Amino acid sequence: MRTSRLIALLLALTLLLAGCGGNKAAGTTAKPEAEAAGKSGFKVALLTPGAVNDNGWNSVAYNGLLKIKDVLGADTQHSEKVGQSDAAEFIRGYAQDGFQVVIGHGFEYAEPMMEIAKEFPDTWFLVTSAAVSQEPNVASISINNREQGYLMGTAAALLSKSGKVAAIGGTDIPPITNSVAGFKEGAEAAVPGIEVFTAMTGSNDDIAKAKETAISMIEKGADVVMANANAAGNGGIEAAKQKGVLSIGSNVDLNALAPDTVAVSVIQDYPAAMASVVKDIKEGRMKAEPKMLGVKEGAVYLSPYHGFESSIPQAVKDKIEAVFVSLHSGELQVKNEQ
Repeated sequence: MRTSRLIALLLALTLLLAGCGGNKAAGTTAKPEAEAAGKSGFKVALLTPGAVNDNGWNSVAYNGLLKIKDVLGADTQHSEKVGQSDAAEFIRGYAQDGFQVVIGHGFEYAEPMMEIAKEFPDTWFLVTSAAVSQEPNVASISINNREQGYLMGTAAALLSKSGKVAAIGGTDIPPITNSVAGFKEGAEAAVPGIEVFTAMTGSNDDIAKAKETAISMIEKGADVVMANANAAGNGGIEAAKQKGVLSIGSNVDLNALAPDTVAVSVIQDYPAAMASVVKDIKEGRMKAEPKMLGVKEGAVYLSPYHGFESSIPQAVKDKIEAVFVSLHSGELQVKNEQ
């Protein structure tokens, strides 16, 4: 097992064990779904802006909810495709239904949560991808997206044979723009002089647009592609597969989508982070404060190389590993720009 995966697994376990130490308003696109069969008395709800089967941002949060259910025995519900205009209705509905924790997966939920939290002092409101807090019951979790992007860019540059790589983002929001900026920074540090194509498609749902954008970059010579755009990111992988080039997976291990295309993924372990924080809430030691997690905390790490394990030169894997270790030790500092 490579050092980075061993470190990540140990830190994720530490994160979980040490820190982890309704009458719901109906909507046309966002309805509550129950995951729990039993009644533990500890209820946790999740809101996501997109579908939880997107193999990206929303899937990560849903996996976190499943982890909370499995590890903490919580009764859980989720509502997907909850936009900003409907968020307050869903958040308040879950609080009225007696949920002890309501999680909004995305900074867009911060404002309504901070307002509604005043009405329900005994309910915890947790926002991801935001740096907000409010006494006594609002906290946030953020992943260092720029570190994630830096690792993806490092891997892409070192795997490239053409000296040209591509990074595609979806909507123009900090989690994605930080990831794309980090990709460019990491690629240029790993291979000085490399050409990095970047673009924002403006959509996290338009798979065709992401694919079209990726193809245009591949036709300019890019031979490694990364797309961070939730469900739309699948278009980047489709383009890479169609054109016979490599792809770097974002957020979750995406190798199964295209085993001959996705060489490695850089994972955001929101599930472990979410379970850790919710365990703190359940056990009464949670503080209303923002938490930023990255490589050092085991929240960002490299996937296995799967079928590429033997074909990627060991020297390349060692260089990628060295960057991971530098981020983990703090020798290399890469910070989000909010």
